[in-house]
Amino acid sequence: PAKILYKKNILALRGSFRPVTKVNMDMYERSKELFFKESKVSEETTEIIFEITLSNLRAEGEIDERDFMDRAELLCSLGQTVMISNFQEYYRVVEYFSRYSKQRMGLTMGVQNLVDVFDEKYYRHLSGGILEAFGKLFFKDLKVYLYPLKDPDTGEIIDSDGLKVHPRMKELYKFFKYNGRVEDIKNYNPEILDVYSREVLKMITEGKDGWEDMLPEKTTNMIKEKNLFHYQENKKKADTEKV
Repeated sequence: PAKILYKKNILALRGSFRPVTKVNMDMYERSKELFFKESKVSEETTEIIFEITLSNLRAEGEIDERDFMDRAELLCSLGQTVMISNFQEYYRVVEYFSRYSKQRMGLTMGVQNLVDVFDEKYYRHLSGGILEAFGKLFFKDLKVYLYPLKDPDTGEIIDSDGLKVHPRMKELYKFFKYNGRVEDIKNYNPEILDVYSREVLKMITEGKDGWEDMLPEKTTNMIKEKNLFHYQENKKKADTEKV
């Protein structure tokens, strides 16, 4: 990691990427544009990391190594650098990066992820609680690039102005927002806000059609060719059941 990250500006995207969707790539492209506009940041001095945390992989019990290697392989095929970590909290990711670089850092995340960052339950193990975590998370030059959320019930687009954190956290959130530590991604693609990785994966595991358009073309082809996420077995099984 020292060889890759030393004295670099770092932009990190955390996700399950199961599989990587058009939304993930839109988040990447749009936040990259914003990050490169920051002072002293250029493509040559920046490392962009797609991070998959083992703590998410444990959500369904035992870790399926094939599963997360499939995800890493898909991201690598798109030319991305992938990091597998065991950091559950964002501040630990930032702490890790800061071992190797003191330059600018950016975190790209969706609205729900940011709401979770302001949830006190994740910091009960720290003696200083959420304030200690935020001291580590928002140190120096870190900025959050926030991708909007489309409310599935109302169709409303929720950004940094509309998201709701716990009432006790409101003033803390306002402090970081008004100090320019949270920036909305505005030039997103509104046509793909209904795409969710978990729904795509469900369609693949159930052998359904129609998921292909939700992913980058290269990703779709690779899933089919390399039988990722057991695509071929699932498709065969679904076709058999139709008959």
